[in-house]
Amino acid sequence: MQSIGALNLLVSDYDEAINYYTTKLSFVVKEDTLQLNGRRWVAIAPKDSNGFSLILSKAKNAKETQSIGCQAGGRVLLFLYTDNFDRDYKDYLSKGVHFNEEPRHEDYGTVAVFVDLYGNKWDLIQLKNSPFE
Repeated sequence: MQSIGALNLLVSDYDEAINYYTTKLSFVVKEDTLQLNGRRWVAIAPKDSNGFSLILSKAKNAKETQSIGCQAGGRVLLFLYTDNFDRDYKDYLSKGVHFNEEPRHEDYGTVAVFVDLYGNKWDLIQLKNSPFE
């Protein structure tokens, strides 16, 4: 058996990123460990999720810095599943999260694209066949 455990997400500052993801998206910090080279191992995830984490990695050179916010070449990078689209959509709006579009209903569920503080595109999705059941 295999599973993907984490995805590396380039950020410009650890604390800025932690603040955004925990206050705007209500994520939790699963780990924040100082490493010998002064870097940090920071893992975040949606509260009450199990398994998958985002690893926040501070860009260390010009090439990485240029990639912040465009790791998917302008396409949606991350897909955030929810069991209650209306609740989370309204909560994110009230916290100043910027949506690129109004919610739309697709064959697979309800979805809207939002951007994080670095410009990464995310889909907020409530699937018709919920993975939470």
